[in-house]
Amino acid sequence: MSETKFLEGKSVLVTGSGRGIGRGIALEVARAGGSVVVNDLDPETVQEVVTEIEAAGGSAVANTDSVASWEGANAMVEQAVKAFGKIDAVVNNAGILRDNIFHKMTPEEFNDVVDVHLRGSFNTSRAAATHFRNQKSGAFVHMTSASGLVGNFGQANYSAAKLALVGLSKSIALDMERFNVRSNCICPFAWSRMIATIPTDTPEQKDRVEKLKRMKPEKIAPMAAALCSDRAAHITGQIFGVRMNEIFLISQPRPLRSVQKSEGWTIDSIFETAIPALEKNFYPLDRSADVFSWDPI
Repeated sequence: MSETKFLEGKSVLVTGSGRGIGRGIALEVARAGGSVVVNDLDPETVQEVVTEIEAAGGSAVANTDSVASWEGANAMVEQAVKAFGKIDAVVNNAGILRDNIFHKMTPEEFNDVVDVHLRGSFNTSRAAATHFRNQKSGAFVHMTSASGLVGNFGQANYSAAKLALVGLSKSIALDMERFNVRSNCICPFAWSRMIATIPTDTPEQKDRVEKLKRMKPEKIAPMAAALCSDRAAHITGQIFGVRMNEIFLISQPRPLRSVQKSEGWTIDSIFETAIPALEKNFYPLDRSADVFSWDPI
């Protein structure tokens, strides 16, 4: 829990904050002195979070607009400005899952997930961007996923949206650096309602779910709140992972090695020379569990 009021006087929009990771972030922001727009589609859970914040002496307002709607995203930002006089940070946490193996995935399943995770993050970020530019300050925190950064079965829609979100964050960081606006990603590892539908048909799946259940969503909150504070003014364009008590700095794609042929390449020479030289550094078809193979610490 925050003891120092690092977010005193700050106004923060946290999407998808009725339960789970978002709820933890909203409460942490309030404990750190920030005022919170608590956003979720469920009015009951939103009001519960607002009531909890207010009971602890904090300031919060409820919002039930959808991030997938341009009008809804703008309404949440304007609500923050109307209620608290400004907006200082946006935490893009809202999300849904529509898991299905790729050859069975429907266009609706793909579009629904992209609409919330990617287009929703664009909508809220773009709605806040003009305010950030005018006041020459602001922070974006986007929730990506190991499913996008590494890979997972049955989540082509989710993985595509979450990896695209990394590109969106980096572009925001580059475009808005001149206005003292920063943008970072967090890859959270936590048990929440969104991943509670993970199958438990095999002993391996059951073991994985039990490990996930030990990773409380509240563990993500301090890092998200920290990135919203002025002490993070120099941090932008980064990807952090948070798993239990571990914080990772995640790598970004860079060249591993190269090959060159002065006379140019043919299909034959590619397979004779280039591929043998490069394939030593090929990545295997890893999933998140293969890369983060040790138990949560």
